[in-house]
Amino acid sequence: MSFLGEHEIKIDSKGRMRLPAGIKKQLNPTANGRFVVNRGFESTLQIYPFDVWEKTRAKVEKLNTFNKQNRKFVRSFLAGATELVLDSADRINIPKHLLKYADIQSEAILTPGKHTLELWNKKRYEAEMDFDSDDFADLAESVLGDIDLGNDDGE
Repeated sequence: MSFLGEHEIKIDSKGRMRLPAGIKKQLNPTANGRFVVNRGFESTLQIYPFDVWEKTRAKVEKLNTFNKQNRKFVRSFLAGATELVLDSADRINIPKHLLKYADIQSEAILTPGKHTLELWNKKRYEAEMDFDSDDFADLAESVLGDIDLGNDDGE
């Protein structure tokens, strides 16, 4: 599952955010309004639909924890992971310690991640996305330059 859309989000004083209707429509019904929020990379929060979390957690739990790096990653990855449930107003309540980690107070940006949603501090997101089309073209070439993304019909 991939999500589409970039959404400005308001976080209230209790840490609640309303899930945008466009995102809610994209959710797999098996998630059943349940999510897991966790620390992400670049000081973001990762919001996993519950079905995606279960698959991701299963992969992480297969790591050999006799390996010190694996053990450290598993510990770091699972620490802070918190289950969230949509309330009747389509809100989820983000724990304060996670909001503090991502330096999110009242304004945030919700964007697609790979099978997840990323919740960003608005100013940090704007700085991260402040690049010109040549920078984006260079990044695309570096990451995708050897991959043919053409249609299956040969176009």
